[in-house]
Amino acid sequence: QVQLVESGGGLVQAGGSLRLSCVASGNIFSINDMGWYRQASGKQRELVAILNSGGISTYQDSVKGRFRISRDNAKNTVYLQMNMLEPEDTAVYYCYGRLVPRRWSASYDHWGQGTQVTVSS
Repeated sequence: QVQLVESGGGLVQAGGSLRLSCVASGNIFSINDMGWYRQASGKQRELVAILNSGGISTYQDSVKGRFRISRDNAKNTVYLQMNMLEPEDTAVYYCYGRLVPRRWSASYDHWGQGTQVTVSS
């Protein structure tokens, strides 16, 4: 069984910081893209930040300069350091991975269960 398990969410005041972590485990040969999406109440899921296996990152415009994504390939772990949080960042944050289960096999998308981030004003 493949799992992406997030941690680090919670309640924080505006201007504060949180660090999210996501560990991938199970039948994984390698991971291509790994990153974070979020879904606020009543809205569609949206990309926050993603990092490919070559180290190239992409951020949503609203989080540029405030959030930083990083990953530890040896540990199959991705992090999201979130600074200067705003009430508009309140959402469920989902870990995403483009996983390769075996050598030469096709990759597929996998998601974590989500972690709540709430920013109070």
